[in-house]
Amino acid sequence: MKALQKLLAARHLIYQHQHNKQMSCPAMGQLLSNTLYYKRFFPYYTFNVLGGLDNEGKGCVYTYDAVGSYERVGYSAQGSGSVLIMPFLDNQLKSPSPLLLPAQVQP
Repeated sequence: MKALQKLLAARHLIYQHQHNKQMSCPAMGQLLSNTLYYKRFFPYYTFNVLGGLDNEGKGCVYTYDAVGSYERVGYSAQGSGSVLIMPFLDNQLKSPSPLLLPAQVQP
């Protein structure tokens, strides 16, 4: 995990020097995916979550598997605590079910 973090930090620094700007979150997401896929035969075995702001200023969250497959999601959790926190996130962040809330009458 630490080796992956150092590698990404070094590549981010190189990007900053070459382009004179910060790397966007979608670009960092693609860099992480390519880095994980490159090491797919001897993987880092890290299941990552990357969060930040996209080019429009909206929040973005990417979730990854060990070989670099990723998906943009609204929220995510990885690791040993994910089985405990995901039901809470589902309850708080997903749109409410119409089966749970009574219908509101519009005047």
